[in-house]
Amino acid sequence: MTNSFTKISASILAATIALGAPALAQNTMVGGAEMFPDRNIVENAVNSADHTTLVAAVQAAGLAETLSGPGPFTVFAPVNSAFEKLPAGTVEDLLKPENLETLQKVLTCHVVPTEAFSPAVGRMVMEGGGSAALETVGGCTLTASIDATTNALQITDENGNVATVNIPDVDQSNGVIHVIDTVLLPAS
Repeated sequence: MTNSFTKISASILAATIALGAPALAQNTMVGGAEMFPDRNIVENAVNSADHTTLVAAVQAAGLAETLSGPGPFTVFAPVNSAFEKLPAGTVEDLLKPENLETLQKVLTCHVVPTEAFSPAVGRMVMEGGGSAALETVGGCTLTASIDATTNALQITDENGNVATVNIPDVDQSNGVIHVIDTVLLPAS
């Protein structure tokens, strides 16, 4: 047991250090666009070709003004291909005016009301013995962990869907974006 715990702890520590490296980079590229730390989450996201579905959903949900506000926010931002993994017609249904409340719930389950760069999340995971609970603005509880094989930060939603953070620590004037490959959903 101790040997296994030591391996997991070493893996988490290595991931924390590795995940911290991007935070030192100046301007990260996301979706072919340079992300500027002096711009807010919405101002940067609208320029990412990989986040057109997310931006459309945020606008349809009336959340653009909130995510342009002072924050701080940590946004786990799914790429377009993450939305494409949902069952056919899901995105179209969510964007209908009669589903506004559901769309808002889904989107706010991607937002943590604090600025959490990956080194901080990694420390929480290490202190939590391999996982850490993240409470979202939408009332969802996400679970952060580190994949022992790849050292990638992973976020699991209340349904067991696992998103991998592909681009961590995209610094924003009102928080941080972590680019993920899966849409996180509230408990069904």
